[in-house]
Amino acid sequence: MRIIRIALAAAILLLNVTGAMAQEMRMAVTTSFHNSGLAEVLLPEIKNDTGIEVQLLVVGTGQAIRLGEAGDVDAILVHARAAEEAFVAAGFGTHRREIMYNDFIIVGPASDPADVAGAVSITEALQRINAARLRFVSRGDDSGTHKKELSLWTAAGIAPEGDWYASVGAGMGAALNTASGLNAYILSDRASWLNFGNKGALAILYQGDAELFNQYAYLPVNPAKHPYVKADLAAQLED
Repeated sequence: MRIIRIALAAAILLLNVTGAMAQEMRMAVTTSFHNSGLAEVLLPEIKNDTGIEVQLLVVGTGQAIRLGEAGDVDAILVHARAAEEAFVAAGFGTHRREIMYNDFIIVGPASDPADVAGAVSITEALQRINAARLRFVSRGDDSGTHKKELSLWTAAGIAPEGDWYASVGAGMGAALNTASGLNAYILSDRASWLNFGNKGALAILYQGDAELFNQYAYLPVNPAKHPYVKADLAAQLED
């Protein structure tokens, strides 16, 4: 009889553990979101409110989208609208929901040798950096920030290349560290910059252009493509 009771207790424990595991979901998020400090605030509240434990995979937007395409995550949180719309159009995401935003800024040496602070547009700011051939750090990682930076160079009629342009292939925090070490210019999202601890001699030099608006969107992975994804939890998290 004692053996039966032990077996029943073990079965109940297994059910509880299985239930707990069923409340976990995986979401790929951008390094800029993670560096902002929002995850530390939001995830405990989400768990308290919904019982869902969200496991984050912190990568650039391009890699987050590839993880979603492969069905390796249940949802993605990214910031590159054209790539997001292509993700949904190809059937990898059920839909795209805009959930939060911040903006991009140009950070650089407080002495501002390129006089970026005197520019009247982001286009002029980049043209001044290019003309002076002063150090500029690019994330170079196919992230949403990197995609935005490249689009801004293109709009300015510039193909950035040369010793002055350092493509580091890293997340926002690491790229900011590099810029701080080199006393270089860099495009950053505002939240990452505000939460960054190693500012050194850097300061915000250019901000406010409408082109620097930075929209984030939540995209659940389509269960029609990947039946094993936790679409129910992704939907519950969105609600």
